[in-house]
Amino acid sequence: MESYKIIKHPLSTEKAVRLMEAENKLLFVVDKKAKKADIKEAVEGLFKVKVVKVNSFITSKGEKRAYVKLSMDTPAISVATELGLM
Repeated sequence: MESYKIIKHPLSTEKAVRLMEAENKLLFVVDKKAKKADIKEAVEGLFKVKVVKVNSFITSKGEKRAYVKLSMDTPAISVATELGLM
Protein backbone atom coordinates (compact mmCIF):
# COMPACT_ATOMS: atom_id res chain seq x y z
CA MET A 1 0.00 0.00 0.00
CA GLU A 2 1.12 3.54 -0.69
CA SER A 3 1.77 5.85 2.26
CA TYR A 4 -0.74 8.43 1.03
CA LYS A 5 -3.45 5.79 0.73
CA ILE A 6 -2.81 4.51 4.26
CA ILE A 7 -2.68 7.87 6.06
CA LYS A 8 -5.75 9.89 5.11
CA HIS A 9 -5.25 12.93 7.32
CA PRO A 10 -4.07 14.00 10.79
CA LEU A 11 -6.53 15.02 13.51
CA SER A 12 -6.05 18.06 15.70
CA THR A 13 -8.77 17.77 18.31
CA GLU A 14 -8.23 19.01 21.88
CA LYS A 15 -7.49 15.45 22.97
CA ALA A 16 -5.00 14.99 20.11
CA VAL A 17 -3.16 18.19 21.08
CA ARG A 18 -3.00 17.05 24.74
CA LEU A 19 -1.55 13.70 23.60
CA MET A 20 1.06 15.52 21.51
CA GLU A 21 2.22 17.51 24.51
CA ALA A 22 1.95 14.85 27.22
CA GLU A 23 2.75 11.56 25.47
CA ASN A 24 4.47 12.58 22.21
CA LYS A 25 1.67 10.98 20.12
CA LEU A 26 0.00 11.98 16.86
CA LEU A 27 -3.52 10.99 15.83
CA PHE A 28 -4.33 10.07 12.23
CA VAL A 29 -7.37 8.89 10.32
CA VAL A 30 -6.15 5.87 8.37
CA ASP A 31 -7.37 3.41 5.75
CA LYS A 32 -9.67 0.80 7.26
CA LYS A 33 -7.63 -2.10 5.83
CA ALA A 34 -4.26 -0.78 7.04
CA LYS A 35 -2.37 -2.90 9.55
CA LYS A 36 -0.30 -1.42 12.39
CA ALA A 37 2.95 -2.26 10.59
CA ASP A 38 1.66 -0.48 7.44
CA ILE A 39 0.74 2.60 9.46
CA LYS A 40 4.15 2.65 11.18
CA GLU A 41 5.97 2.34 7.86
CA ALA A 42 3.84 5.06 6.23
CA VAL A 43 4.34 7.57 9.08
CA GLU A 44 8.09 6.92 9.19
CA GLY A 45 8.34 7.32 5.43
CA LEU A 46 6.20 10.44 5.10
CA PHE A 47 7.47 12.42 8.09
CA LYS A 48 11.02 11.05 8.51
CA VAL A 49 10.44 10.17 12.17
CA LYS A 50 10.98 7.08 14.36
CA VAL A 51 7.74 5.43 15.46
CA VAL A 52 7.79 3.55 18.77
CA LYS A 53 4.22 2.21 18.86
CA VAL A 54 0.93 2.28 16.95
CA ASN A 55 -2.51 1.80 18.50
CA SER A 56 -5.48 1.71 16.16
CA PHE A 57 -9.22 1.60 16.66
CA ILE A 58 -12.41 1.95 14.66
CA THR A 59 -14.83 4.69 15.72
CA SER A 60 -18.57 4.26 16.02
CA LYS A 61 -18.86 5.98 12.61
CA GLY A 62 -16.73 3.24 11.06
CA GLU A 63 -13.63 5.41 10.67
CA LYS A 64 -10.25 3.89 11.58
CA ARG A 65 -7.91 6.03 13.66
CA ALA A 66 -4.35 5.45 14.78
CA TYR A 67 -2.45 6.81 17.75
CA VAL A 68 1.20 6.95 16.70
CA LYS A 69 3.78 7.28 19.50
CA LEU A 70 7.01 8.88 18.32
CA SER A 71 10.48 8.32 19.78
CA MET A 72 11.75 10.94 22.23
CA ASP A 73 14.24 12.43 19.75
CA THR A 74 11.39 13.59 17.48
CA PRO A 75 8.80 15.78 19.26
CA ALA A 76 5.24 15.32 17.99
CA ILE A 77 4.70 19.09 18.27
CA SER A 78 7.34 19.80 15.60
CA VAL A 79 5.75 17.25 13.22
CA ALA A 80 2.32 18.80 13.88
CA THR A 81 3.76 22.26 13.16
CA GLU A 82 5.15 20.98 9.84
CA LEU A 83 1.69 19.65 8.99
CA GLY A 84 0.15 23.01 9.84
CA LEU A 85 -1.90 21.70 12.78
CA MET A 86 -0.39 24.05 15.33
